[in-house]
Amino acid sequence: GGGGGGRKKNGGPGGRVPQLQPIKFRHGRSTPLLPPPSLNPPLENCLAPSEQSTCSWVTKRFLRRNVLEMAIAPASASNPATSAAKDYDLPWVEKYRPHKIADIVGNEDAVCRLQVIARDGNMPNLIFAGPPGTGKTTSILALAHELLGANFKEAVLELNASDDRGIDVVRNKIKMFAQKKVTLPPGRHKIILLDEADSMTSGAQQALRRTMEIYSNTTRFALACNTSAKIIEPIQSRCAIVRFSRLSDRDILDRLLRVVQAENVPYIPEGLEAVVFTADGDMRQALNNLQATFSGFQFVNQENVFKVCDQPHPLHVINIIRHTTGGNIDEAYTGLKQLYDLGYSASDIITTLFRVVKNYDMPEYLKLEYLKEVGFAHMRIADGVGTILQLSGLLAKLCIIRDEAKAV
Repeated sequence: GGGGGGRKKNGGPGGRVPQLQPIKFRHGRSTPLLPPPSLNPPLENCLAPSEQSTCSWVTKRFLRRNVLEMAIAPASASNPATSAAKDYDLPWVEKYRPHKIADIVGNEDAVCRLQVIARDGNMPNLIFAGPPGTGKTTSILALAHELLGANFKEAVLELNASDDRGIDVVRNKIKMFAQKKVTLPPGRHKIILLDEADSMTSGAQQALRRTMEIYSNTTRFALACNTSAKIIEPIQSRCAIVRFSRLSDRDILDRLLRVVQAENVPYIPEGLEAVVFTADGDMRQALNNLQATFSGFQFVNQENVFKVCDQPHPLHVINIIRHTTGGNIDEAYTGLKQLYDLGYSASDIITTLFRVVKNYDMPEYLKLEYLKEVGFAHMRIADGVGTILQLSGLLAKLCIIRDEAKAV
């Protein structure tokens, strides 16, 4: 041909471009039929003897790569260790989230109401109000699963109102979903879940009120919020309010015991008690603290839990209270200054102080006076007044209350 006909290219170890011949396999087929990965013969044995010498290194490398991929792919797809690693990476809050209403922990009255709704099948518009981590969102999702079954994905719209809380979301996303046609069993409705609805703007709530009226025949709304007072009255009047309270320590401890047994977590009872103490009735916080402690230290005890959660250790706070009840203001202030110098905020210190005083062994009238003064100090700190000064004044006031009670 042209001017490049005399140029030679180095295509392999032999210095020339080999002519790739069709590969003849022993079984006579034009495509390889490989045995299972564990029985794969050597690569050269797949070729006829006459072709082994003329097969180029490029072809051998190509075949070797494909043989290895075919041998590895099935093993990785069915490897239980891989799936176990994926399960392990999943946060325990999601891994152990209940999918049935009967499995929800605590708030028996609210759970009973939801079970009646699931049994009857006619769900009204609902407002779930309560502190975080008490099961509001989980209850809504479990109710939707039991009502809709296989139609859950196409008939449920979940929005977090903290991110999408403007009036445009109500006019566009929510309205378009309410207009969408979904085939559901008789008596069932599409469900729109608005999490943290108390952070929606007033204009968005007003627009939502009208949308709830127009599409009431096909769509039901479920709103989750921390305080129902931030929901406007017209929406409250159109919804049934289900109130959730903080979970008891017993309920949280029972669920933690199930999790540590399922995950083979080494622990001591005092460690789980510390997790329950730091959670303060919040199941989400309890599971997150448990998983963080196990991931960081591989063992759950008191010291590890309080290191991970970064809260003032209750034993230090108990010593401060003991010094105030003994009238030793200097030792009490020394303990307080040590906690403050460790970087704990005044809010963390006084919150732990309140919880310790609430369970401290002292006369009832003295405990009530202590709690009253702790509450006043907390209010002043929340207003932004000098923190260490307020904490020091609180200790002095507690010592005075103790002296007055002793004199009486």
